[in-house]
Amino acid sequence: MSRSVVTKGSPRCERCQLPPRWCICGGFRAVDCPLKVDVLMHHMEAFRPSSTGHLIRRVIPTAGLHLYRRERPLDPTAIIQRGKALWILHPLGEPLHAAVPPADLQVLLLDGTWRQAGEMMRAVEPWGRKVALPMTGASRYWLRTQAGEGKFCTIEALLFLLAALGLTREHEELRLQFELHVYAGLWARGAKAKALEYLAESPVRTALPGLVADLARHRARDPGA
Repeated sequence: MSRSVVTKGSPRCERCQLPPRWCICGGFRAVDCPLKVDVLMHHMEAFRPSSTGHLIRRVIPTAGLHLYRRERPLDPTAIIQRGKALWILHPLGEPLHAAVPPADLQVLLLDGTWRQAGEMMRAVEPWGRKVALPMTGASRYWLRTQAGEGKFCTIEALLFLLAALGLTREHEELRLQFELHVYAGLWARGAKAKALEYLAESPVRTALPGLVADLARHRARDPGA
């Protein structure tokens, strides 16, 4: 049976936002990202523990998180970094073709539903270059159903960008933190079969065997898992 730490109001770890028994802070590794990353989060997303916008902010210490409300106009000077080229990732942007040194780049990620992202895009479009990435394959964000084929969550868009920029190490480190977040989230919801299926194709299995074993011991003591 699916369980929700939001609707039940269960206690959660202040850092990873998971119930204490499924806490994954033991596997936390900060990612040193050479490009400036900022997340513009719709206010309706702010209270969701599964949000990958929150995950980006936790994992990348230099990342900025900015809340969007329609009734509160955004101040671009509080977000845009001087001396950096600003890219706003969006599926309807122009193809990625110009090489920019990562240290000279700022990326703005829109975090919300597809409809909310469209609204936020209209608010920030004049700020920089709207860029679309070549994103293929199936989403690994199993905590939510994606809106359609070829749709990905916020952190997956960042992963595609890191790969496109040749930042292989950063891509692998961020992917590990993302998939650990999803794997533990599935267990926290009582989705045993999905969690085991997810782990079979995840780098978490070999990169963090100790933490995986700890989570396994927790589920063995949980009659509902």
